[in-house]
Order: sequence, then C-alpha cells, then structure tokens
Amino acid sequence: MEKYTLIVTEKPDAAKRIAQALDSQGKPKNLKENGVPYFVAQRDRKLVIVPALGHLYTIVHERGKRNYYPVFNFRWTPRHLAERGAKAIRNWVETFSKLSHDADEFVSACDYDIEGSLIGYCILKYACDNKETSAKRMKFSTLMKSELEQAYEEPLPHLDFALIEAGRTRHEVDWLYGINLSRALTLAARRWSGRYSTLSTGRVQGPTLQFLTAREKAIRSFVPTPYWEINAEAEILNSVIEAQYEKKRIATRAEADAVVRACANKSGEVTSVDVRTLHQKPPIPFDVGTLQREAYSFFGYTPRRTLAIAQRLYLDALISYPRTSSQKLPPIIDYKKILNSLKRKPAYKKLASKLLEKEELKPREGAKEDPAHPAVYPTGKLPEKPLGIPEKRVWDLIVRRFMAVFGDDALKESLKARLEVNDHNFFLRGRRILKEGWMDFYKPYVRAEEVLMPPIKEGDNVRLRNVIQEDKFTCPPPRYNPSSLLKKMEELGIGTKATRADIIQTLYNRGYVKDERIAVTELGFDVIEILGKYASIVVSAKLTQELEDKMEQIQNNRMNRETVLAEVVEQLKPQLEQFKENEERIGESLTKAIKRAQTQERIVGKCPNCGTGDLAIIYSRTTRKRFIGCTNYFKGICKTSFPLPQRGTVKPTKSNCKACGWPQVLVWLRSKRPWNLCFNPNCSLKARRKKR
Repeated sequence: MEKYTLIVTEKPDAAKRIAQALDSQGKPKNLKENGVPYFVAQRDRKLVIVPALGHLYTIVHERGKRNYYPVFNFRWTPRHLAERGAKAIRNWVETFSKLSHDADEFVSACDYDIEGSLIGYCILKYACDNKETSAKRMKFSTLMKSELEQAYEEPLPHLDFALIEAGRTRHEVDWLYGINLSRALTLAARRWSGRYSTLSTGRVQGPTLQFLTAREKAIRSFVPTPYWEINAEAEILNSVIEAQYEKKRIATRAEADAVVRACANKSGEVTSVDVRTLHQKPPIPFDVGTLQREAYSFFGYTPRRTLAIAQRLYLDALISYPRTSSQKLPPIIDYKKILNSLKRKPAYKKLASKLLEKEELKPREGAKEDPAHPAVYPTGKLPEKPLGIPEKRVWDLIVRRFMAVFGDDALKESLKARLEVNDHNFFLRGRRILKEGWMDFYKPYVRAEEVLMPPIKEGDNVRLRNVIQEDKFTCPPPRYNPSSLLKKMEELGIGTKATRADIIQTLYNRGYVKDERIAVTELGFDVIEILGKYASIVVSAKLTQELEDKMEQIQNNRMNRETVLAEVVEQLKPQLEQFKENEERIGESLTKAIKRAQTQERIVGKCPNCGTGDLAIIYSRTTRKRFIGCTNYFKGICKTSFPLPQRGTVKPTKSNCKACGWPQVLVWLRSKRPWNLCFNPNCSLKARRKKR
C-alpha cells in the first residue's frame, strides 16, 4: 500500500480549499468513507486531507452517575459517547482512525488558535494512535492558494503544544466549574420539585450575569430627578440655527421660567467666535470584537451571528481568519496585491486605484497584537458565487475598513460662537468636513453629520426665537445590548474572543436574560443571589481574570496545567460543601423562580375585558389542548378565552395588533414562515379580509 501524508483539518469547506491548493493540478479527488467526505491530492507525494466537524472529543466524568456532585475526575472521549444527538461523530472518528493506518506523515492544518490546535491534537492523539508527537503543523491566516502552499512547504516542525496545553486547561477548568455548579443548581431544584429544569452557570457565565444583574438593580432602584432644559433657535442671515443654553440642566422651574422671560424674542451680541481645525485619524483594523460591534451597530447582527457570517467568508477564502485579537496588518500580506485584486470589482475600483497611487501604503494600527493571526482583512479574492445579504454586508464592511486604514487624516472644522442675551449665554455650534481623507473609503459606515453655519463674527447681533423650556427627568443607566455587553466582557478580561458571543447566547437560552436591550429575568436574579450566597467565586470577575492570566502563562510556558487544575479543585471544594449543606433551601428558591419564569413566558398581555388579569397561553388539563385564557379565570372573576392553533409553536410577541391594539402571538409551523396572529375575533383586519 502506497504511503501518504494525512492532513487533519477543522471543517469540510477548509479541507476542500486546502486540497485544491495543494494538488498539483488543482483537481483533488473527492472521496467518502462511511459518509465522511475527504480529499486525495497529489503533490510531491500523495496527500489525504480529512476534515473534522469542529471538536470531535469532549470531557466527561470518569465514572459514576449524573445525580451527584462534586466530581473532579474526568477524561477526554469522543463526543458520540457523551452527547445525545452526536451519533454521526462516530463515523468521523472511525474514518480518521482507518485512514491513519497507512499514513507515515501527519500534519495538523486546523485553524491556528487555541481551539483549532486542540481539535487537531485530540484527533492525532486519540483517533490516530498517538501521532501528536510526530505530527507537523501548517500555520496560515487565509485559505488563499499561495498561503496554503507556503504553509505546507514550510510547516512548523511540531504541534503548537503551548497553545494545546492552554486549550486543554481552559476546557478542563470550564468543565470543573460548569459540571459541578450546573449540576448543583439542577439537582437542588429537581430534588425539591421532582421536576427537571436545565440550569447552568460557569466560570464566565457567572460573572457576566453578575454585572448584568448589578446594572438591572441600578435601573430598578433608580429614582428620577426632575430638571429643566432650555432650547432656542437663533436667526442668522435668514437661517435658523439651534442655540444651546450655557447650563445643560436647570434645577428649578422658576429659574427656567426666568431664562425664557429674559431671552425669548430678544437680540444678543456675539461675544466670541472660536474656529478650530481638527485632524481625525483613520480607524484601526478590525479585530473580532470591533468587527462584531460594528456589524451590530450598522446591521443589528448579534456578535454570535457576525462571527458565523465571518467564518463562512473565511471558508470561502474572502477574508482572513476572523477569531483574532490583533489590530495590526503586517506588510507580508501584500497590501498592493490585495488592492489590485479588489480593484476588479466596480464598487471598489475607484477607491482601490486611489490608494494604489500613494507612494507608501502604511496602515494605521491599534495596540493589540495576536501572535497567531493578523487583524481581519480581505484576501482580495472576489466571490465565486453571489453572496447572501448578510455575507455581502459583512464582507463590504471588512473591505471598506481595510481600505480606510490606509487613508489620510480627515480634516474637520468646528465653530463655537458665544451669544450673550440679557446676561445669559447661549452657544451656537457648527461643524463641517474640509477634507474627507479616510472617510471617503469607509462610506457608508461613517458617522459624521455636518452642521453648516452662516458667516458669523464677534459683535454681530443675533435674535433668539422660540426659547422653550422642557420638563425632563434624569435617566437610569442604559441597559446593555449584545454589542455593548461584548465590549464590557473584553474590558473585564472575561471569556475569549471565540467564546464571548456563545456565553451571551447561553444567558438567553437559559432564560436568565431577555430582550435586545438586555433585561435580567427573575430567574436570573435568583440564580445570582443563590450563587452569590453559596458559591461566590463563580460570580467573581476577579477570579475569572486571574484564571485567564494563568491560561496565558500556560500558553507562554510560564505555568503548567496541573498546577492550575489543582488550584481550581481546592477553590471549588468548600463552595460545593456549603452548597450541599443548604441544598433544600436552594432547591425551594430555584423551584419558585422557575415557576415564575415559566408563567411569565406564557403571558401574552393584559386582558381587554376585565382589565385586571393577564391573558396567558394555557393548556387544558382534560383535553391537553392549548388556548388563551385570562388568569382571573381561576379566581372566578373573568371567563375570557380564545382558541389557538394546535399545531406548531406559539409564543407571545410582546407587541400589539396595529388595527385593534390587542396583544398578538407568534405562530410557527415548521413548513411555513412564522407569522403574528391577532386572536381578537372582532379585529377590523379580519373583517376586511372576509370582505375580500
């Protein structure tokens, strides 16, 4: 049997790209083994390129049942032996094992980061019979042919063991926290109520929920304070300009009334005019966090969705590896080559040509650096097929950001004029763009609104009109959204660039938070209160930061995995003992919280008939059919009820019908798109449809 090189990749799309790049004819054979696709390429020798499906291995309890804690003994095992719904993984593991028998060289070509390194290591160690020590490592940041060829011809002599150790430690630490504390919560609730509900927490999830809860408490306990604001309009050469009063907030109505009386329809003198020219530097290249925040800001995409879109663009070789914390673009990526390729697309031709005329292409860079990958950038490759709208938007954002970092400073002019009216000062502010510079390349993703001012100089007389006082109240701190929460997690140093978006989604999935402007549910409050009382380390951002630092030290060979795991076990033991001692009390609190959360999830809106009860989705105990009924029914006060479709999923929308104002529900049949249902039998929209 001819010997060959076995190349391990992370995903099927990546395997295909690598096979096409490395095959001398660009036409590798596409084969299957037990339903698992793989590729055979011919180069200097035969290459067999086999994809994984992300992590094929996971951590499980070494032995014992699931109904107790603490557990500290674990092992790595194929996912199909540990997870329901992962049966297909068995075929992938067996395929790697079978194809490794006739291989005499092994190469990991998984993504060059902690997760990719760990995926390749586990496959080579467990499925390929301990080939991790002899395997080589391909390192690349794009799936472009030239870079993949270079990565194959000049591989690292061995696997990146420091990254692997950091990855193993992170997974094992997270497992120790997650399995023990999640099991403690779930078992406490089940032993009290006799019913199973999925509850979870973890090393990153706990602190994230903790500072969301702190913000929610600040919002709920906030007492608004009244204040007054003065707004005015100034007439200058037949133009009307907004004038801002010198005090942003006025403490009393009497003072605000006095300002209006003294200044309304009065003329004042311009006592000073301050004109300044400002240089605004170009933006810095995208790391994964800034990309996620910009995509949320402009398109409303959650961080998790943006990462998924960027991953698809990477697998299509349109952008570099997105899971990076770098804000630097090294010259080795060849700026001119990328711009010359982008120039072939009409939308970028003029902008790319303009940059190529510069004597030197020097990007503005940020401070953060990632040893594994540069900042996110377009490879220059144009799409081979039409992109979906999300992919097209994110790719365009990345392309324009890349071009903008090479642009010149934007030049802006700001004008601030002081207007004195009866001993009161107002300010007139104008701003305009003198030179667009980098902004020309980043359109339409530039926030720069101009306020043009007519000519004005010291000594001019200006009349105020429409001087108005507005009654206002101070506002509570704003709620986080997925984008600002991601930024907060970055600032606190909890989670990683690859996991933060998933942690946020988990909080939604568990019912701990809700809505785009993130509000903590009563269940979330109760979980944090219990953890804070009986397992305070799991909600400590400081502890999580310290653990992240230790992971980095492992990655830099300054600390070993065994030491970190031993410390974690010692930290967990007393917390779990305290939890066990109070398990009955905890179970009662959690059960009540779960019931409240489940009830709240079924509330559709206020009952339009009695006005005091809530309409809720209810299941009949006798027929098991669902309907909408008033919660006052059980009190004998209101018998309002409405039928519902019995097929599909029905959820409250928290919105009202535009025609009649009644609350609506969302109905989703798998074969159809979801739609909003107004269940008001007398809704005018229904009457109009019947007439048609």
